[in-house]
Amino acid sequence: MTLFPTTLAEQFLSLRATTLELTVALSAEDQSVQSMLSSSPVKWHLAHSTWFFEALILQAFDASYQPFDPAYHYLFNSYYEALGERQPRAARGLLTRPSLADVHTYREHVNLAVVRWLQAVSVDAEGWGEALKLFELGLHHEQQHQELLITDMLHALAQNPLQPSWGLALPSAALQSERPNQETTWLSFAGGIQSVGHAGDANKGFAFDNETPKHDVLLRPFALAEKLVSCAEYLAFIEAGGYTCADWWLSDGWALVQAEGWRAPMYWQQTKVKEKEAAKAWQVFGLQGLQPIEPTAAVTHLSFYEAAAYAAWAGARLPTEFEWEVAATSSTPPAQMHGTAWQWTRSSYDPYPGFRPLDGAVSEYNGKFMVAQIVLRGSSAYTPCAPIAHARDTYRNFFPASARWQCTGLRLAKDLTQ
Repeated sequence: MTLFPTTLAEQFLSLRATTLELTVALSAEDQSVQSMLSSSPVKWHLAHSTWFFEALILQAFDASYQPFDPAYHYLFNSYYEALGERQPRAARGLLTRPSLADVHTYREHVNLAVVRWLQAVSVDAEGWGEALKLFELGLHHEQQHQELLITDMLHALAQNPLQPSWGLALPSAALQSERPNQETTWLSFAGGIQSVGHAGDANKGFAFDNETPKHDVLLRPFALAEKLVSCAEYLAFIEAGGYTCADWWLSDGWALVQAEGWRAPMYWQQTKVKEKEAAKAWQVFGLQGLQPIEPTAAVTHLSFYEAAAYAAWAGARLPTEFEWEVAATSSTPPAQMHGTAWQWTRSSYDPYPGFRPLDGAVSEYNGKFMVAQIVLRGSSAYTPCAPIAHARDTYRNFFPASARWQCTGLRLAKDLTQ
């Protein structure tokens, strides 16, 4: 279905407003901090998502557009070599200027220019098809940064000794299991030749280039756990010596456990209930500050190494990304496939057979990261769903195996005898 400019303008403005709504409870100081190399300041996310529309849409398709500030092209380019040099990623937190107010003004300037361009453009104009694809990519790109904004800011707040509450209202109830007290239930799948991936057909909905092309895979019969691993289940792993016994760990993971002193998922803390009591209770830092662990909630903020170690301890394994997709698209999909936690798979982030990146500068969007990364499937409680749906069964998220600050959990898998 063709998206006409008026519809796109409404989606665009709604999306841009949603991004700012996430920051309402944050101070200017909050939005300037960069807490680690892998994260970015909130202010940078606001500016970079704006830069995307300016550099890749307005400057390419609107001859009348005047850049807000030419220096911003350097400051807020992320990793596009084709578009020139950029502020080093590790130094994004040093950008005290432009101010947060200046970044908001920049967003308003680009918003108005984009709406003017959409009001003036004709769907029959030469190049409209290419512009539409880039524009739709820009919408989903901003939704990616909405989620990163949340997880990056959460990490920054977690470093503060005051352990402040953000107070951001998100559907945390999505983390709860629908059947929290039952033992693991397994759902079986026949395997065989299965079709996976996105066809790349716009009529089938938006997809990133790394989700294409649709192709066949051969799977052995397998089973997936009906729900995600809960905090209570993961706590049993901790209490069984999960972080003190190398038997369950991949070599690189065990080295990280030793080097970083991991003893629990990121943001978990063990504190005394009362000063005179020896017993300690687990708490977790989240959007509402430090809260008691909810046993029935899905465990989150795990690295791939922790997910794989738990699976080995439980006598199971992690699913491949193709097993996950086949189960998600079946007539009886497991629970919590979307909207709870990104789920680590046992699949390396590699190109699909016949993969071709997008043309132009956005050819760098996904393809050049296809090394030393692990695929995650599903979506999390932080994944945006409006004004356009951002989660889908073919979505291939990816992070290094050591990453813990995203809302990442795990689902168990096992082989079935043929």
